[in-house]
Amino acid sequence: MRITRDLLLKLARDTVSSRTRNDRSLLCVYLTGSVLSEEPLLGGTTDIDLIFVHSDEPYTEREIQRLSDDVHLDIAHYGQARFHTPRHLRSDAWLGSFLCARPLVLYDVQHWFDYTQASVFSHFEQPEMVLQRARPLAEAARQTWFELQTNPPEHSARALLQYLRTLEQAANAIACLSGAPLTERRFWLRFPARAEAIGQPELAVSMTTLFQGNEPPSADDWQTWLPAWSETLRTAAQQPGAPPRLAAARRAYYERAVQALCNEAPTAAVWIMLRTWALAQASLPDLAPAPAWEALRQTLGLSEAAFEARLTALDGLLDQVESILDDWARQNGIA
Repeated sequence: MRITRDLLLKLARDTVSSRTRNDRSLLCVYLTGSVLSEEPLLGGTTDIDLIFVHSDEPYTEREIQRLSDDVHLDIAHYGQARFHTPRHLRSDAWLGSFLCARPLVLYDVQHWFDYTQASVFSHFEQPEMVLQRARPLAEAARQTWFELQTNPPEHSARALLQYLRTLEQAANAIACLSGAPLTERRFWLRFPARAEAIGQPELAVSMTTLFQGNEPPSADDWQTWLPAWSETLRTAAQQPGAPPRLAAARRAYYERAVQALCNEAPTAAVWIMLRTWALAQASLPDLAPAPAWEALRQTLGLSEAAFEARLTALDGLLDQVESILDDWARQNGIA
């Protein structure tokens, strides 16, 4: 099947038409994410990101639905109470940013979206609001790092997952100074430009070193890692209560992205593989890790023996991010 942007938009509209006929609680549905971009596909796959707003509390927070091997729906559900206080959404890096990032409205009862977006967008771009979206991410990164130091998880994969979450939060604190936070598959394709946008291009290099080391993986590394990673994702998806991010419908979404990027943009490929593999391994605490998982950690300098040194380096990186935010505040007249 030839996947075009028009086809993806039709799939989104068909989904919304079906759901709104059967769910009277829906007030608004809007489309965000890569389908709105000029290049929605990565590795020949994509997801369709939909936000469902309900008049009451929804039955679930996130829903993954397979449409084909190449396309799946990723639906986030919110109750309208979440949108009642616009000034809080102005400082919400995720919900507020994507509400104001020109989403495509596919269903709207009594102009709910127009009213809500107008209320949130007021003052949204003012420096004070920008900083209020960025600082909580930096603070969350520091808190996660502190927890790793004082009360680390016994399971090494869970500790690594927290480490990567810390790095992601710190990077998104920087990203929020020039736009919406960055999402999973294209995270490290786009972060260098965000760092450069605020005059800190070297920050991307420093952050890359913290999860990849100084050199990208070799072709032999990828050949060893790819099948073991894929098998771990498959096993994790079969477990009851598996995280939505590891749903079976998303396996090709990750695999094909990594295969497409591992030669041309290896850092972006490493990030996707490392994050998803750590999440899968952490969700399978009783499963002995594959030798390839240990080999990947060793190659990237993230083995248990090297982890303490990386935590120390991460501490310095967080100090740098906090200083950048302080400098940005001063430059924009914020005391």
